[in-house]
Amino acid sequence: MKTVIKTVVLAFTLILSYNVNAQKFPDLDPSPMDAATYPSSYKVSDKTIKIVYSRPQLKGRDLAKLTPTNEVWRTGANEAAEITFYKPVTFGDAKVKAGTYSLFTIPGDKEWTVILSSDINVWGAYTYKQANDVARIKVPVSENKEVLEAFSITFEESKTGADMYMGWSTLRVKVPFTF
Repeated sequence: MKTVIKTVVLAFTLILSYNVNAQKFPDLDPSPMDAATYPSSYKVSDKTIKIVYSRPQLKGRDLAKLTPTNEVWRTGANEAAEITFYKPVTFGDAKVKAGTYSLFTIPGDKEWTVILSSDINVWGAYTYKQANDVARIKVPVSENKEVLEAFSITFEESKTGADMYMGWSTLRVKVPFTF
């Protein structure tokens, strides 16, 4: 009887260990997901804005091909970037309710159109519909000497709210939010 119990326990242990070892985790995404918040300090839990986006890398590629001029871009890689406002904000001339929106952009040589869309949980910009725009603004493009290998977003406090900065290569775009 003891031999049967030992055999059953051993078989059960082997089955469990096989299942644990059978798990296959994917490699790190080449455009990993990241988030930026305002306020940016990790010590502040009461955030006003949070954006979740993927960070594509240049990897020797031409930025103009990665962000095609006059075409709707998902603002990053993979899924369209999603921005959450935890309280109402003003975006350009539009009052935007607290909530989550997709953030699309239309890159241009001298200015970018930045779009808040009510469509969320979308992959890329393939299903973008202008009819679902909540607000859009045009913002100027500037250049910086520092080269950013990965597409990056950060926030800074402004006199009227916060500015979101998007940067990639030497390109910089400042997007103001007031609240």
